[in-house]
Amino acid sequence: MERPAWAPPGIDISVPSVSRIYDYYLGGSHNFEVDRQAARRAMEFMPGLPKIMQANRAFMRRAVRHAVAEGVTQFLDIGSGIPTFGNVHEVAQAASPEARVVYVDHDPVAVAHSRAVLDGDDRTDIVAADLRKPKEILAAPEVGRLLDLERPVALLLVAVLHFLEDSDDPYAAVAGLRDALAPGSLLILTHASYEGIPLTEEVAGGVVDVYRDIRNPLVMRTGQQIADFFDGFQLLEPGLVSMPDWRPDRPGGEAEGETPEDPYAFSGFGGVGRKA
Repeated sequence: MERPAWAPPGIDISVPSVSRIYDYYLGGSHNFEVDRQAARRAMEFMPGLPKIMQANRAFMRRAVRHAVAEGVTQFLDIGSGIPTFGNVHEVAQAASPEARVVYVDHDPVAVAHSRAVLDGDDRTDIVAADLRKPKEILAAPEVGRLLDLERPVALLLVAVLHFLEDSDDPYAAVAGLRDALAPGSLLILTHASYEGIPLTEEVAGGVVDVYRDIRNPLVMRTGQQIADFFDGFQLLEPGLVSMPDWRPDRPGGEAEGETPEDPYAFSGFGGVGRKA
């Protein structure tokens, strides 16, 4: 397999990556055939996966604009993935030129591309780190340079917690991040769930099997289990809901690629909470 010029040296391009599979679902070009094969296998069970990802991105953009409208202009996006159009820093800085963003990812392709995209942007940076090690994230020099943790921060955990198994203690990871944030900080979160998917759990479970086969287990949690991540945060209206139902820009839907009439768009949950 020929290594593309954009692929960082040292990565195994024969192994699928969650970040690159997500890039493929969104119509990106920074993925390999092995990623596309895994994505197509998952779509055999759940053909609406790209619609779910589009709804996820549209939710993220609305939540970021809401944060800025609330006066929160610092963003810590963990599990940020490969940069695509309409990333957090683009949305936040369009709403406030003062916005500062730190991305965090453990995928070397995502980190390398983020560095290339962000070159010359002194208000945005990328950290190579893992959500399972919140202390390392908080101690990163990029965080210290760009974010003032004495002031409110918007913490984004968008489509990432479902890749942490219970044995990884994801609730402790979120709590560790929460405890470092100032009052008034926001938690912006989305998570996969069997609830809302227009398929039987048995059929949808085929997608879980695909991700398990590529050694990236996908954990489908219940609405209550997802709500538990907001411990210490007050959920903002309308609460933890399907992503198109969280403060749509217009009645009946969101114009940014989201197609709420597609039942797959309503799979999983999204919500925003504020730390008291």
